[in-house]
Amino acid sequence: MPSATMTSKGQITVPIAVRDDLGLEAGVRVRFIKRADGAYELRPASSPSDSLKGFFGAWVGPALTVDQMNDGIAEAAAEANR
Repeated sequence: MPSATMTSKGQITVPIAVRDDLGLEAGVRVRFIKRADGAYELRPASSPSDSLKGFFGAWVGPALTVDQMNDGIAEAAAEANR
């Protein structure tokens, strides 16, 4: 089981096995989540955008322009406010 020692400044180096398992890289923020039992979980605060690739499936059709996207957003907002 990986372990680490806290420095006098409160810093801990996350062991490489844990970084690899969580997909942590330099500059990635992490969250400390307190569980009901009082223990804490360490989780990435956000995922790299690459992890979203393919999440919504493949786009079929021509690419939309920025104006078309803005129009769609405005229409959805107007419908939500009705």
